[in-house]
Amino acid sequence: MAKAEEYKMFQGCTIGNRIPFIEASARKVFEKLGIKTSEAPFACCPDPVGFNSVDHFSWLAMGARNLTIAEEEGKDIISLCNGCSQTLKVVNHELKHDDSLKSKINEVLKKINREFKGTINVKHFLEVLHEVGAEEIKKHIVKDLSGLKVACHTGCHYSRPSEILQVDDPMEPKKLREVVAATGAIPVDYEEEMLCCGAGVGNTEEAPSMQILANKLKSAIDAGAEAFVVICPACFQQLDTNQKKAGAQSNNTFNIPILYLTELLALSFGINPDEIGLKFHRAKLTPLLEKLGLK
Repeated sequence: MAKAEEYKMFQGCTIGNRIPFIEASARKVFEKLGIKTSEAPFACCPDPVGFNSVDHFSWLAMGARNLTIAEEEGKDIISLCNGCSQTLKVVNHELKHDDSLKSKINEVLKKINREFKGTINVKHFLEVLHEVGAEEIKKHIVKDLSGLKVACHTGCHYSRPSEILQVDDPMEPKKLREVVAATGAIPVDYEEEMLCCGAGVGNTEEAPSMQILANKLKSAIDAGAEAFVVICPACFQQLDTNQKKAGAQSNNTFNIPILYLTELLALSFGINPDEIGLKFHRAKLTPLLEKLGLK
C-alpha cells in the first residue's frame, strides 16, 4: 500500500514532555524511509481512559478539534503513541458514524470557528512502517541485528477496541513482530506477551502494578529475550523506569534494555546512539550496544 505524501505528526504529551528522545528517533527513521511529516498546533489527544471516563462529550470535542486541524490541510495524522492513536481513531469513528453526535460536537466547535467533517484518517506509526514494508526497511539497514532476541510488546491501546481500530489481530498482533524481524532481530515467544505492562493500575495501586510488570519481565527473560521493543510511551516508561521496584516486589533483579521500535530501527540504520539520546534510558543500554558493536 502506498504511503501518504505527508502526514501531520502527533507525538502526544508524554513523548514531547518526558521522553523527547523517542521523537528524535522517529524523525530520523521517518526521514530515512521517506515518510514526510509536518507540524500542527495540536493539543492533548485527550487521554482515552481517565479523561474519557470522566466526561465523554468533552473528550470527543477535544479530540475532534485536533482532527479538524489535519482536515484543514487534507492530511492524515501519524501518531507516535498508542493512547493518542486510540483516542483520535475512536473519536473519528464515532463522529463519522453518528450524525446527531457530530452535530452536537460541531455546535461546540463553532465557538472556535471549527467544524468536524470526517475527511481524514489516523494511523499509528507502526501501521505506516508496516505499509512501507520489510523490503524497503531492509534497503536502509547497515547494521544487521541478526541474533538479537527481543520481546515484542504492543500494549493494550494499540489494537483495542478491535472492532473500531482494526489495525492488527488484537489477540495475536503480527505487525510489530514483522517490522522487528526486518532488522534481523528475532522476536521471541513468551507466555506473557499479551499481558498489560501494569502502567494503568499503577495510578491507583503500586503493588499490583509492579507485580504485573515483574511477571511480564520474568516471562520474557526466561524466554531468552535480551531487550524489549515497545510502541507506546506509557509502556516504555513503565518498563524502563520501574524494573527496580518490580524486582523488589517479586524478589528478582531486572536490568533488561527497553527500546522503542523507532530506536531499534535507528540502530539498524546506522544512526549513532548519541544522536537519539539512548543515554537517557533508565535501564542502561551500554552492554547491549557493546555486544552489537555499536558502542
